[in-house]
Amino acid sequence: MFNIDPMILSLAVALGIGLLIGIERERRKGTGPERAAAGLRTFTLASLTGAVSFITGGAVLLAVATAGIFALAALGYWRRVTEDPGLTTEIALVSATLLGGFAVTRPGLAAGIAVAIVILLNARQALHRFARSVLTENEIRDGLTLAAATLIVLPILPNQQMGPFSALNPHAIWIIVILVMAIGALGHIAIRLASARLGLPISGLASGFISSTATIGAMGARASAEPELLLPAVAGAVLSSIGTIVQLAAVLAATNAQVLRALAIPLAFAGASADFYGVIFAFLVWRQNSGSVDEHGQAFSPWAAAVFGAMLTAVLLASRAMNEWLGASGIVATAAVAGLLSVDPAAISVAALANAGKITASGAAFPILIALTANTITKAVLTITTGGPSFALRVLPGLALLVAAAWSGWWLWPP
Repeated sequence: MFNIDPMILSLAVALGIGLLIGIERERRKGTGPERAAAGLRTFTLASLTGAVSFITGGAVLLAVATAGIFALAALGYWRRVTEDPGLTTEIALVSATLLGGFAVTRPGLAAGIAVAIVILLNARQALHRFARSVLTENEIRDGLTLAAATLIVLPILPNQQMGPFSALNPHAIWIIVILVMAIGALGHIAIRLASARLGLPISGLASGFISSTATIGAMGARASAEPELLLPAVAGAVLSSIGTIVQLAAVLAATNAQVLRALAIPLAFAGASADFYGVIFAFLVWRQNSGSVDEHGQAFSPWAAAVFGAMLTAVLLASRAMNEWLGASGIVATAAVAGLLSVDPAAISVAALANAGKITASGAAFPILIALTANTITKAVLTITTGGPSFALRVLPGLALLVAAAWSGWWLWPP
């Protein structure tokens, strides 16, 4: 193998960075008196200057060299005569200098950043069109709301149990609220990309693997806010139940395969019913003419997400109160309480008891089905409160069919 001097490698990377950014800028340099001051050679020299200055004088000389390049870029900007004197080329020139110096210590990362910069520079027209023509004011506001909820509010919330019965974790509850908003935004993006006829059902099916409960809440809020999207929202809500069954099977497979075998028939029946009911509404949506739908409206409803969070808080308080009052009265009661929030944690806890030999695999089937039923009750409440009567009349039969199918499998072929 060839042993390459690290210094040579760093200089080669710096040369490549300058050439890469310089080629892109040269193509946009223009001609005549209004052309940009920096092109292929200038960017290459700037990047090499950054590398050589860092090698010979460290960070201090690199700072001096960068300041000099910045001064020359500012002079070139001042001398340009144009109606739209952008700063992109000048900032890119300074970035090339800094990346040249960075290439001395982290050549791989410096090269990756350079590629990202070139992609950003080359996507100028697409980005301008996206910001000016594609995004709406509502979408920008909703994006900022979601960003603020995630990056500002979430970090300051305490991540510990508190409140009555120590039942509430504000950090965990707010994550669910963010999830509801994110699922609503996903559905909005899907509508923009694939139209309402396909977007909401597809996003509902995908989001069901994240949280079917949150998906139903988000779809209900959209159906309530935009009645013309009722059928697509219903399709997305009922298809999300497929994710519940598949995810439950995956959790049991990872926790206790014997429990999964005991529940194979009930889960197969429940999954088949969810598929059947979801396909019906997907077909109805496919036949529906959705050309009149406004695809530039609100991405999600913060109010609906807040209502969902309030309901989640109430469920947590109720479940913890029941635990306090019932005590260790049985695994079935515990599974029912835990299932109100999510079926997966309940299933994991029951399967763990089977692993410990405290119950048999067949004995674990009944409490897990109880948890699935309790979780479906929570979904039913959300369906009514977030989506309104029209939404509920279409979604509730699918939820009832899923639970009935699961219990039918358990009764017909007991584990």
